[in-house]
Amino acid sequence: MAEERGPSVQEEHAPNSICFGCGPANEKGLRIRSFRSEGGLQMEFAPCEEHQAFPGMVNGGIIGTLLDCHGNWTAAIALMDQAGDSEAPCTVTASYSIRLRRPTPYGVILHVSSEIEEIGDDRAKVRMALTANGDLCATGEGLFVVVKEGHPAFHRWN
Repeated sequence: MAEERGPSVQEEHAPNSICFGCGPANEKGLRIRSFRSEGGLQMEFAPCEEHQAFPGMVNGGIIGTLLDCHGNWTAAIALMDQAGDSEAPCTVTASYSIRLRRPTPYGVILHVSSEIEEIGDDRAKVRMALTANGDLCATGEGLFVVVKEGHPAFHRWN
């Protein structure tokens, strides 16, 4: 899916990011690739063997990272579009929660979708869902905010 779609939002807007979850420049990270979809973003992820909690099941921390980073990018892209900007604002996670609804199997492609629940001038609330083999495995929601100059994350994406 990802290769034929061109660059992900992370590759387009933050190619030098070293974030463990979504940084294209972090060769040891998850390097998620999110793409625009109706009302949000979507992505696919193939877990590696080291992402297991126990044989055959993906670790909950990996699931949380997938939802957090994907949700953060959903907010950044929505805020960019709302402002009519060509560059995504630097956003960080203010809060997020996940609900692990069933064990997430290792060895299959995971699908993560997200949509904006609420948006302001400098923040967005996002809903996320992770499925495997068509089964809902995890849900989440997060509040992501734009940071200003002086914040440690300001323009750290590039």
